[in-house]
Order: sequence, then structure tokens, then C-alpha cells
Amino acid sequence: MMDATELLEHDHRIVEQMFRDYETAASAAQRRGVVEILIRELSKHAALEELLVYPLAKRLIPEMADEVDEHLEEHMGLKKILATLDRLSAGDRLERDLVAELKREVDHHVQEEEGRFFPTLRETVGREALEDLGEQLREGKRAAPTRPHPHAPNEPPALAMAAPVAAMYDRVRDRLQRRPRT
Repeated sequence: MMDATELLEHDHRIVEQMFRDYETAASAAQRRGVVEILIRELSKHAALEELLVYPLAKRLIPEMADEVDEHLEEHMGLKKILATLDRLSAGDRLERDLVAELKREVDHHVQEEEGRFFPTLRETVGREALEDLGEQLREGKRAAPTRPHPHAPNEPPALAMAAPVAAMYDRVRDRLQRRPRT
């Protein structure tokens, strides 16, 4: 069973592969399909970090509060890019530039999390708690928002109330628009 940090790192590897898939896609429609999956996966990942991981880190490692706040700010930037991408249609001339900007931001964020944040979490929280958190993350993925919500709260308790409503709305939109499921 993967613990929380292993699960989040696995998500990072999947997103890195999606960026490669975007670059090798043979058509605008294929690229758009990759973009829609990127939007879905990054939205779920960010929401779960905001709801479960960052609050735990702030509570158990108070000296990391500033770093957690920085990660939350980075998430806001990512969600704004994702929201803009979400409004585009296949073949839009802005898509390639926005995906490149998203990749730069995601690469920076991943480097920070995997370089300092996750190792500190592992040292401080312990294996058993990280395994429990990993299970919560796995369960949470089924109900997490699938679209970016840059204007929604990004910290509990307001996030805990807004996220389920956003997730239900997102899933209805996803079905109506026949978005790929992951």
C-alpha cells in the first residue's frame, strides 16, 4: 500500500507523462483530450492536498506554515491556468502556450514538494499516519472536484464545505460534455 507521499509522487509522475503525451499527440483533438485529463487530474490532486495534506502539515509541523502557504499560492496560480484552459476549445491558438506555462509551474511545484516538503512530512508524521492519509487520499479521489475552482476557498473549514458541492457540479458537467473519466 502506498503512503500519502508515495501516492502524491505517483500522481506527479502521471502528470509528467501527460505533458509528454500532449507534445506527441497527433492532432488538435488528441491534444485537447490530454488537456481535459490534465485538468481533471490536477484539479483532484490540488483539492486533496488542500483538504487533507496541507492542514495536517500545518498542524503537526508549525514551522512549515509559511511553506504550506506558498504551496497554496502556487495552487491558486495553477487553478487559474487550468480554468483558462478549461474554457478553450480544441485547436485554440492559446492552448500550447498555456500548457507550456502550466508545465513550468507544475515542474516547479513538484520540485519543491518532493525536494523538501514530502521528506519533512515523512520524518515528522511517521509511516503509519502517512499510510492512513494515503487511504484517505485514495478514497477522496472518487469524490474530489474534477475542475479548477480558483475562487473557492483553499483551506478548511470552508474548503471542506465547498469541495463536495463543486465535485458534484463538476461530475454533472463532465458527463454532459462527455469528458474523459480517470
